[in-house]
Amino acid sequence: MTKAQPIEHRVGRKRGLRAVAVGAALLMNFLIAALPAQAAPSGLPAAHPARMRLPVPTGRFPVGEVTLHLADTSRHDPWHPAQDDRELMVSVYYPTTRAAGRPTAPYMLPRAAAHFDSVTANDYLGMDVPRGRADWAATVTHAAQGAPVAHGHRKRPVLLYAPGLGEPRTWGTTLVSDLASRGYVVVTVDNTYESPEVEFPDGSLATMVTPGGPDAFIRKALTIRDADTSFVLDQLGSVDSGRNPDVDGRPLPRGLVGTLDLSRVGMFGHSLGGTATATAMDADPRISAGINMDGNLTNYDGTPMPVAEHGLTRPFLLMGKDGQTDTGPGWAAFRAHTPGWNRQLRLRGSEHASFTDAESLLPQLGLAPVTLKHDIGTIAPAAAVRTNEAYVSAFFDHWLRGTRGHLLDGPSPRYPDMEFVD
Repeated sequence: MTKAQPIEHRVGRKRGLRAVAVGAALLMNFLIAALPAQAAPSGLPAAHPARMRLPVPTGRFPVGEVTLHLADTSRHDPWHPAQDDRELMVSVYYPTTRAAGRPTAPYMLPRAAAHFDSVTANDYLGMDVPRGRADWAATVTHAAQGAPVAHGHRKRPVLLYAPGLGEPRTWGTTLVSDLASRGYVVVTVDNTYESPEVEFPDGSLATMVTPGGPDAFIRKALTIRDADTSFVLDQLGSVDSGRNPDVDGRPLPRGLVGTLDLSRVGMFGHSLGGTATATAMDADPRISAGINMDGNLTNYDGTPMPVAEHGLTRPFLLMGKDGQTDTGPGWAAFRAHTPGWNRQLRLRGSEHASFTDAESLLPQLGLAPVTLKHDIGTIAPAAAVRTNEAYVSAFFDHWLRGTRGHLLDGPSPRYPDMEFVD
């Protein structure tokens, strides 16, 4: 097996990547649709990096977490064909009842955090966060590493989380942890060499490849993500049957074997991750329900993607930001051609990043109000977080657990910021 190359062999492609990624952002909305040069000034760097905290999950369970290093030996890495295997890092979040005494799962590992601070936040995500302002590695999560899985009489439904282009898998930890606290097993996936940085257990760091033409890059990325998603589902099947697929042989948490209900699988994602949710559902019938959070379904040339042209037969929810957006043509085509259940929601006062941890983390950095408005809109951060959690959990509760609720039937006075789109 060929390991991911160390950071010294990977970092240093910033200028070429930034130019192409920015061009894709303006046309595709796969990256945050704003250039760093257009972002409002956020002030001088802080004397000491801020140690931020994620919101506390709202479910009845504490949350456990374990990372897995997976290798698909059936294919070479599509981004680096000289590598014998396709290697991925995933995190598994799950309900536990015994978190006490366990170390808290890190938000980012040290080298990944350093790369995120020096390159990703500004140049990939289009945010104006001064370098050194945030201590990303010390951000407080609410997941206990390696805690045993909570006992249950039935297997637990499984959810997959797909981050956006230029986003690490940790960028959705708030929503992921909340779902785990409600009893789901949630698996977050870094798509190596498309994710901005992936740190492996040996300390090596794989960073994003330099895109060529945006259209070809997006098409290739989606094809690779579809294969990665199916591979991860295969590995989860191995876990549930008692085999440990971790390349490095690290132990699985007690109770994980036998608890995964792979007949009830959902998927959700932000930006390109939302797009990948639709394409992965189209490619793999094991995924029963999906949510696209502000991800485009339109090709670079303005035509609908294939999944938008023929739709899906399984339930699908579209959650979009407020104001002008370029998701419209693809989403309209998808809804027109989808025979299965579908809804479109709009989060009032939100921006593209309001569906990610940016909504809760950026306000803790002392940034100027105009900068926060540019990055996460005008909606109150707590309202955005709790509204997103409510609708995502209601969707999966209905379609994977058979829980009948009314939140998806129409506007709710409990969540006035969520608008239903006809």
